[in-house]
Amino acid sequence: MKLSEYAALDAVALSEHVRSGDLSAIEVVEAAIEAIAKINPVLNAVTLIDAEGARSSARSLDRHAHLAGVPFLIKDTGIHTADWPTTHSSAYFRDAAPKPDSEIVRRWRTAGLVLLGKTNTPEYANDFVTEPAFRGPTLNPWDLTITAGGSSGGAAAAVASGMVPVAHGSDIGGSIRVPAACCGLFGLKPSRALNP
Repeated sequence: MKLSEYAALDAVALSEHVRSGDLSAIEVVEAAIEAIAKINPVLNAVTLIDAEGARSSARSLDRHAHLAGVPFLIKDTGIHTADWPTTHSSAYFRDAAPKPDSEIVRRWRTAGLVLLGKTNTPEYANDFVTEPAFRGPTLNPWDLTITAGGSSGGAAAAVASGMVPVAHGSDIGGSIRVPAACCGLFGLKPSRALNP
């Protein structure tokens, strides 16, 4: 799959192609890995990528799941994954051990999302700009001189630049909505207590 083809398809279209058999999940994941390798060195939106884990997930997923084969990144705070540590973009947690998957992560996997890695966030998700000392700043894909916003700035920059079609963000006081506005996206803040 060419990067131009990958970039032209949203999450719904990608999953429809995987479910129909027009594309394999591994083809889609390889395109996402290539996009991250090409774009992320400039933006610093993705702080952890697990290419082999994503390939393994893509090979074994249920092709008929609702979001089958859609590449997905998780914000590096508040959500635990069995495969990767959660650092909260803080040097204090640099050597944190992975914890069991959060319930929402289990649901994402069941829905067919292919987890690729984690995105940058301000330390402890406590700022409206994504510029943690531990990981360095995330730049806006539309203008490298302005912020991608925060605290889900890595997620917003990854989606806006075409690395992935959709990514996890979290929001209490604007942490999805601010980066979405900064990066020309829409961000959905689910009602409190709607997600586990």
